[in-house]
Amino acid sequence: MSTTATSRKHGVFSRLYTGEGGVDFIGRSRLWYWITAALLVISIGAIGIRGFDLSIDFEGGTKMNMPAGDLVAEEVEETFVEATGVTPELTQIVGAGDSRTLEINSERLGQDQIESARLAIYEEHQPLNAQGEPSPDAIGDSTVSESWGSTITQRMLIAMAVFLVLAFIYIALRLEREMAAAAMLGLAVDGVVIAGIYALIGFEVSPATVIGLLTVLAFSIYDTVIVFDKVRENTAGVLDTRRRTYAEEANLAVNQTIMRSISTSVISALPIIALMVVAVWLMGVGTLRDLALIQFIGVVVGVFSSIFLATPILVTLMTRRKDVRAHTAAVEAHRRGEEITDGTEGDGTEGYDARPKRTVAAPGPARPADPRPDSGTAGTADGPGVGASWRPNRR
Repeated sequence: MSTTATSRKHGVFSRLYTGEGGVDFIGRSRLWYWITAALLVISIGAIGIRGFDLSIDFEGGTKMNMPAGDLVAEEVEETFVEATGVTPELTQIVGAGDSRTLEINSERLGQDQIESARLAIYEEHQPLNAQGEPSPDAIGDSTVSESWGSTITQRMLIAMAVFLVLAFIYIALRLEREMAAAAMLGLAVDGVVIAGIYALIGFEVSPATVIGLLTVLAFSIYDTVIVFDKVRENTAGVLDTRRRTYAEEANLAVNQTIMRSISTSVISALPIIALMVVAVWLMGVGTLRDLALIQFIGVVVGVFSSIFLATPILVTLMTRRKDVRAHTAAVEAHRRGEEITDGTEGDGTEGYDARPKRTVAAPGPARPADPRPDSGTAGTADGPGVGASWRPNRR
């Protein structure tokens, strides 16, 4: 039994690898839609209730940073408040080992407040510079105005809009209009879910996050186009045959490309994970951390949308067309052994007349004439006596 189970297991993976796995992705469309709806409700709720933790690049403000060393974040924050009279929005230590950095984010401070905070922190905690010596120059600062943050936000929205429009136009011209609509809906789900994860967990949104978001959306649409290209190849001329329905051909395309999608995603995730380890654990570099985090989340979400969501949406859109509905009805009737005649009007299904096929038995070999005079089958093979009853005076 163990050998049988092992061979069956290997057989499933082999068929999945060769595109013959037979997983019914389209038949489970309702399940994928319910999962997507749940994710959207959670994401939209998190965005509405918790909101986003925007970096100073969007909101404006002041950030001070210094080598963490043996510093205690709570003590440095208390010194900062005493020197400036401002409570920081965030005080944290990022990185690991010698790369640990203490960061203080607050509302926008004047230059006098910044110098007071730097001097107070230096006198109280003696942060070390790159040479390992206490120095006030070890404490860096950066200030962003509110107008700059507003400009960054506007440019981010413009970049997102341009990306979506160009992606829609490309897919509509390269493939089909319904495919472009399905891909855009999948991208919208990706964006909302990723935003919901950031709002729910409280990850900081920075310009690097926006760059990473555009990158993963491009990756997601690339993976979707790969699947859709296979769908178009499989469904070319499908309406002229009764072998499979459009949905079945689309499901076959997903099965044929699923291993490619998974392999591409895994290969893409490996360097991203390496980047996260280097950026977060070793260097503590905020920009690299934000870029790696959004890309990792986006790759995971993008795989779900390209495999489980985009193609079911495409099939749902296509089955709204009369010719596709009519063809599906014709295929199903043909499999039931019914004869289909084309109609001229209707919604695409009632124009078909489904009638049981008439079968005619092939004639059997002729039987020789029975020489007996009282036989009910007297006559020759071609004569009237074959298959007829004998009657007196019959000519």
